[in-house]
Amino acid sequence: MRFRPLEKLINLHEGYRREFRIDELALLLAMQDGDLYLFESRCPHREHALDVASIRDGVIECPLHRYRFRLTDGALLQASEEPCRALKTWPLVYEGNEVGCMLPD
Repeated sequence: MRFRPLEKLINLHEGYRREFRIDELALLLAMQDGDLYLFESRCPHREHALDVASIRDGVIECPLHRYRFRLTDGALLQASEEPCRALKTWPLVYEGNEVGCMLPD
C-alpha cells in the first residue's frame, strides 16, 4: 500500500468537492458540515455523477433516482427502484499538510 496525496489541507473548505482519477478509480473528495469524505464519484445504481449530489448528516443522495448512502461506510439506506450495491468509500489519511488515501502498489 502507498499513500496517495489528494489535496492540501489549506485548500479544504465547506462545500469543497473535487474528483480524482487514479488508475481505474474515479474518486470524489467532499467536505460537508465540517466532515471530509472520500468515495466513488458515480452512483452504484446507474453510474450517475455524484459531484452535485446533496450531502447532509453524513448521507449522500444521488440527484437522479434519490438513492441514499451513508458516507462513513457506503451502506445503502434508501432505494427508489431495484436494490444496488453499497457505495465504495475510502478512509482518509492525513500526512503533513495533505490529506489522501492508501492505495495498493
